[in-house]
Amino acid sequence: MQQAIQHLFKIDAVFKHIVEKYGMPIIPKRPQGFETLVLLILEQQVSIDSAKATFLKLKAKEINFQPEFLLRISDEEYRNIGVSRQKASYIKALSHSIIHNEIDIESLATKSSQQVREELIKIKGIGNWTIDVYLMFSLQAPDIIPLGDVAVVNTIKELLNVHNKQEMENYVVKWSPYRSAATFLLWHYYLKKRNRTVVY
Repeated sequence: MQQAIQHLFKIDAVFKHIVEKYGMPIIPKRPQGFETLVLLILEQQVSIDSAKATFLKLKAKEINFQPEFLLRISDEEYRNIGVSRQKASYIKALSHSIIHNEIDIESLATKSSQQVREELIKIKGIGNWTIDVYLMFSLQAPDIIPLGDVAVVNTIKELLNVHNKQEMENYVVKWSPYRSAATFLLWHYYLKKRNRTVVY
């Protein structure tokens, strides 16, 4: 990680500015597997803290947190613990894919980022943001930047004055092959500036 950040310092002064102002970022890591993907579905478009609280309620319903169990839970039960009908359908779609061997989550660690994306994108409710975060947090993919993430986009706009999506995509190419490290630095800036602490 240190090598990646030193490289980014040379490529773009904005990263040195972030570290000088707020220190080094904590690099988030999460276990690979089904539970993390369920948590990421819950995190879509809500705060991490809110999603985690809902996730813990879901886990409390069944110690054996397996796809078969999550597929059996009714929409009403999901709703009672704060899971929307839409997200419940996404969790069930993921569970169904695993039960019917349409995806082997354990094998994803042996595949390229593009192969992982091609497999996960087929599952209803799992889009590029969810895949990007899974690649970064769970598979430690080094060259991912989630331009569907509000914090990343807003920080690029603020620090680099780049506002157009296509211009952003073109700009961040120069951060390769360490775009994941760049993302962690951008998140770090976004949270520190707002005096927020997130436990991943």
